[in-house]
Amino acid sequence: MRASLLRIMALIGKEFLAVLKDPRSRFIIFLPPLLQCLIFGYAASLDLNTAAYAVLDQDHSASSAALLARLDGSGVFQRQADLSRARDIATWIDSGRALLVVQIDQGFERNLLAGRPAPLEVIADGRNSNTAGTALRYLSSVVQTFNLDWQQRHGRPGRSVRIVTRAWYNPNLDSRWSMIPSLIGTLTLMGTMMLTALSVAREREQGTFDQLLVTPFRPSEIMAGKAIPNVVIGLGQSSTILLVAQLWFHIPFAGSFAVLYAGLALFLMAAVGLGLFVSSISKTMQQAMLYAFVLVMPFALLSGFTTPFSSMPSALQTVMVINPLRYALDITKRVYLEGAGFVTLIPDFMPLIIIGLVTLSGAAWLFRRRLT
Repeated sequence: MRASLLRIMALIGKEFLAVLKDPRSRFIIFLPPLLQCLIFGYAASLDLNTAAYAVLDQDHSASSAALLARLDGSGVFQRQADLSRARDIATWIDSGRALLVVQIDQGFERNLLAGRPAPLEVIADGRNSNTAGTALRYLSSVVQTFNLDWQQRHGRPGRSVRIVTRAWYNPNLDSRWSMIPSLIGTLTLMGTMMLTALSVAREREQGTFDQLLVTPFRPSEIMAGKAIPNVVIGLGQSSTILLVAQLWFHIPFAGSFAVLYAGLALFLMAAVGLGLFVSSISKTMQQAMLYAFVLVMPFALLSGFTTPFSSMPSALQTVMVINPLRYALDITKRVYLEGAGFVTLIPDFMPLIIIGLVTLSGAAWLFRRRLT
């Protein structure tokens, strides 16, 4: 028994030495958890720190100005524009520049003075159902405070301002309508990056990668041979989730399949490029899996999938321009729920093209270095 324990202790010591003597292992063990804890502590918050809104004030009264002043002074709502026409509402909601549009009709103050409920129309972006729902709750709190203050100053009981809500592209603010289309990109990223990251590392461990390098294949041909199958597999995964969304959850599809699959193809090109880049710098499958995990977790949590992207620190928002999932979520939700077309989605297509070209070129350069 004592000899067995000594042998086990020797093996434990050997494993600790093997892990702690390797600089890469020390880096993976200590630094990523520390950085992720700090990043997620600041960024992955369900609180809504900023909510962009636009105003269509058709009453232009002291009461409407007082209500808007409360919104502006709440510390959450940031007014982006004062609209002059009702048709401008669609422009601000569709472009994503405003999460909410507050419309105050003529006669708002007259209704308040007469003791009648004054309707406050609020148009919300239903594509971001969780964020829109949180913003509407904050708005209700501000309006409730305004009502109490109005009643105390004018001595009128009952509700003064009544919120009338309309959610575009998701009338009931059903979280499933926003969640399931987002899963098309999120689950595909996880599967595709892991599969791609292991492709070259697996061949290194098995000793077949060096054999591949001495064949007549050029680095670009090796890249294409590694990338194309993973893109096809990723499209298959996306199609499966899309079928579940339509046939099982019956979420209505408002857009074009051509636009959706064009966006998914660009997204998968960027995801495969990241996976190949990770695989090209990894010596073992274990390292490839760990590096891929270090990327996938922040990309998934800091993409706007579970937490409001606008509430993240501005520095992190800037860093996340390299996150392909951020653009894929926008594409899938806008095509699925809004019916957005190619021209509308150019701001999402272009970053995916750049990310794909940079990562694929970087991986090809690393492959080329092994040939020289």
